[in-house]
Amino acid sequence: MPRITDAARIVYRNEMAAARAAVTPEERWRHLERAHIASQPSPWLHTCNHAAMLALALRQRDRREAVGQVVRIVVAAPGSLTGRYPDGNTGRTAAGLTTPMPIPGDLAAALSQ
Repeated sequence: MPRITDAARIVYRNEMAAARAAVTPEERWRHLERAHIASQPSPWLHTCNHAAMLALALRQRDRREAVGQVVRIVVAAPGSLTGRYPDGNTGRTAAGLTTPMPIPGDLAAALSQ
């Protein structure tokens, strides 16, 4: 089972705080996506991140995103526990459930500490 590093926890907390403070929905999504990348090795944080994404999708009345987030909430913890999650995936419905994506350079550097 993969384990989340202290660096990833710090990145996750910082990105979630930035998402809460964000002024626009676009900015909030960007921080939630970055938090998602950091959260993937942790069943709890990964699931919490998808719950925050679901809340934002509901606020925006985005039915497609909300349904996608419900599915992701169901599979987040098992995926984290087994290490079967796509590295770098932003967690959004449009990204695809199992599609690996490149990790932004600044985020990769912070997570490797």
